[in-house]
Amino acid sequence: MNREPVSRELFDEVMVPNYAPGSIIPVRGEGSRIWDQEGREFVDLQGGIAVTCLGHSHPGLVGALTDQAEKLWHLSNVMTNEPALRLAKTLCDLTFAERVFFANSGGEANEAAFKLARRYAWEHFGPEKNEIISFTNSFHGRTLFTVSVGGQPKYLEGFEPAPGGIHHATFNDLESVRKLISKDKTCAVVVEPIQGEGGVMPADPEFLKGLRQLCDENDALLVFDEVQSGVGRTGYLYAYEMYDVVPDILSSAKGLGGGFPVAAMLTTAKVAASLSVGTHGSTYGGNALACAVAQKVIDTVSQPDILKGVKARSERLQKGMMAIGERYGVFSEVRGAGLLLGCVLTEKWQGRAKEFLNAGLDEGVMVLVAGANVVRLAPSLIIPEPDIEDALERFEAAVKKVTEASN
Repeated sequence: MNREPVSRELFDEVMVPNYAPGSIIPVRGEGSRIWDQEGREFVDLQGGIAVTCLGHSHPGLVGALTDQAEKLWHLSNVMTNEPALRLAKTLCDLTFAERVFFANSGGEANEAAFKLARRYAWEHFGPEKNEIISFTNSFHGRTLFTVSVGGQPKYLEGFEPAPGGIHHATFNDLESVRKLISKDKTCAVVVEPIQGEGGVMPADPEFLKGLRQLCDENDALLVFDEVQSGVGRTGYLYAYEMYDVVPDILSSAKGLGGGFPVAAMLTTAKVAASLSVGTHGSTYGGNALACAVAQKVIDTVSQPDILKGVKARSERLQKGMMAIGERYGVFSEVRGAGLLLGCVLTEKWQGRAKEFLNAGLDEGVMVLVAGANVVRLAPSLIIPEPDIEDALERFEAAVKKVTEASN
């Protein structure tokens, strides 16, 4: 079959306009390098927004996918399958969890988490205990329920009426939670250990510990959204370990499949019991192909040398980006943890993060933004050191051009 060449313009002709993709179309990736249709090479510090945790075309993941593709692709949940069972057992062995529910995306994992929290409270305390407390600037997905729990009104605009029973406190402000939480009405507190879309804002350790205590005192469940911070991203398999605060429910996606769509909700046996047969489901959740790939991801990322390497790479990137920021007066701080970093623009450059992203593309380095004031980095957890140095050089050239053009 003959296929016509595709271009960026074709997107505007055939795709729903909810995205505004860049001008290049990548066609090949290897490790932390990407090549576009014209053969131009880029160093990838985007990581598919914290997804390609082992880089592009990782041989172990290619092998796992190929091996499973020759055996069994899909069954639905009328039957279980070996890859799903093995992955669930691994996740339980490596985390606080005793039960796992598989889905396809972070939004679906969070949808399951929020439904479970309400169902658990309904069963144990009655229908009045249904309220969820979340935080301003949070992000939990794009379903109507998850976007309502998320604390960014722009994502809900035009989709009202929103589900009720949701309140938003101030991130890192325990007193604001204390004013909202109710033993009679609150079923869960939902929090990202590191707010990703909200600007790469880490939670204060005492804040998370305080949330755990408030939840215990008010018979509420503590839900950690680790869609972006999980699977080694912080130098720990999951960020709750870094904080030494154990949630009741945890959502995981993005890096879990290294680029293959897969997600999981992790919880305890006691809480999981509320999702009895028929209460929730997912046609593709627990897909054999997805779980086989995710198994290889977890087996690889959970190795101590990989997690230790994340911390070393993080230090180099933070140091390099802060040095660039100081030389050109563009960054006030570099915050985050591991390889989820946010470079915060100084007052002079507020609102112009996208300019630095676009300039980076021109110089052959791919970065992200988290709002208008933060340049975000979420590269492969195993990005080679020479690629880090190359990326820093290219990004400095981009910053130099942006700043010189504004003088």
